[in-house]
Amino acid sequence: MSSKTETLIKEGPRVVNIGLDSFADNLASLGAPVTRLDWRPPGEGDAELARLVAELADDTEGAGALIREANGVALSRFLAARPMWVGMARAIDVIPGMDDHTILHAGPPVDWDGMCGPIKGAVVGALLYEGWARSEKQAWRLAASGRIRYSPCNDHQAVGPMAGIISPSMPVMVVRNETAGNIAYATMNEGWGRALRFGAYDPPVIRKLKWMEKTLAPALKGAVEQMGGIDVRSMTARALHMGDECHNRDVAATTLLFRDLTLALAGTVRSRSVLASVLDFLAHQEHFFLNVSMAACKAALQAAEGVPNSTMVTVLARNGRELGLRVSALPDRWFAAITGTAEGLFFPGYSAADANPDIGDSAISEAAGIGAFVMATAPAITQVIGGTTETALAATQNMYRITLGENPNYTLPILGFRGGPAGIDVRRVVETGITPLIDTGIAHKDPGHGSIGAGIAKAPLACFNEALRAMADHVRKAVDKGAGL
Repeated sequence: MSSKTETLIKEGPRVVNIGLDSFADNLASLGAPVTRLDWRPPGEGDAELARLVAELADDTEGAGALIREANGVALSRFLAARPMWVGMARAIDVIPGMDDHTILHAGPPVDWDGMCGPIKGAVVGALLYEGWARSEKQAWRLAASGRIRYSPCNDHQAVGPMAGIISPSMPVMVVRNETAGNIAYATMNEGWGRALRFGAYDPPVIRKLKWMEKTLAPALKGAVEQMGGIDVRSMTARALHMGDECHNRDVAATTLLFRDLTLALAGTVRSRSVLASVLDFLAHQEHFFLNVSMAACKAALQAAEGVPNSTMVTVLARNGRELGLRVSALPDRWFAAITGTAEGLFFPGYSAADANPDIGDSAISEAAGIGAFVMATAPAITQVIGGTTETALAATQNMYRITLGENPNYTLPILGFRGGPAGIDVRRVVETGITPLIDTGIAHKDPGHGSIGAGIAKAPLACFNEALRAMADHVRKAVDKGAGL
């Protein structure tokens, strides 16, 4: 009898299950120890996709060598970015391609007829805000008339949460990447409840937006400029150590921002009543940091755009019907697929039946490696979106499997200060079948309402499959030409 046979008789079998869970369940019910391996065939069993995964894998020559080198460049540019909030401006004055008949929206391109309820409601609100329509009825008619140009925020160096609407007169935060000099923009956060970004457009919503334009924006502009800018990357890093994930939970980051702004506001705002109103608004707005963080993520990811042969994702955005992504090597091309509805917790009186499918540009947070990617460091977020501390930890560990590296700027105490997952790789998503998680607010599916909850959404795999196919064509041409970076 061989020694291996003796060991098997004495110690029993050791089973690793890589098939259906039911196989492992049967063995476990008999008391056999089973190690469950989370594995699935590349491309969900699609032979063509599996072949492409193998063809484009990191290598020392050919396509794999070009991709490996390119991804190293893209990731290093992203990690080196130092986004600073440097000021405020009117959208039409600074956003490239913005004119007085353009409204920007979240997600990949969509026309009026294809827009979901929250975006349509927010467009109507923007038309009333701009004074282009005098009544709700006029606004609906103008919105559908063909006289308004609709365009994705991400096509204009901008991002917007939920509906993501930016109209010409709206003030935007200006964030500059001090390393590369590129700039990104975002509107200010209105707060929870009935807000334009959730599709609400009643008079109180418009009045708040006007106050933000006429009072809040000038006050913040003076304060931020007096401070010489605010280092958003540094503030994010500190907030991650204080229990935020800087997407759905921003209380620590907003508190840090409020602390830094208060003295500057006190020194630059002359009117005591204006100062009081601005400080009162900021003190009761736990998510104010979100929008400046989104612009910072956009600025950092912009630095990684346009690297030939790189499979790194530089945009994740949802328009309430589709999730769209863009890849570094193909910066002007959208890859989109139908998106689902977030699973989470709803405010009293609402349920999943009321929810709009996943929506907003705020998934730029996850593309930049924060939000759901670092839930492990923000266990309290589970009280808002559902789940447990264990599922939060598992979520972060899974995201390492689809990223190119770790971010030394954003470390996670619970993981021994390991850098957070950074640089979503299209190849790894298709290979593992694991798609990016996004923690997000939930909007009512009908226009005119507001936020109804928060939860977790999963990006659809189909758009990553499409992107991989396009990358294969792109890299093959580079190989044929003998091209490098």
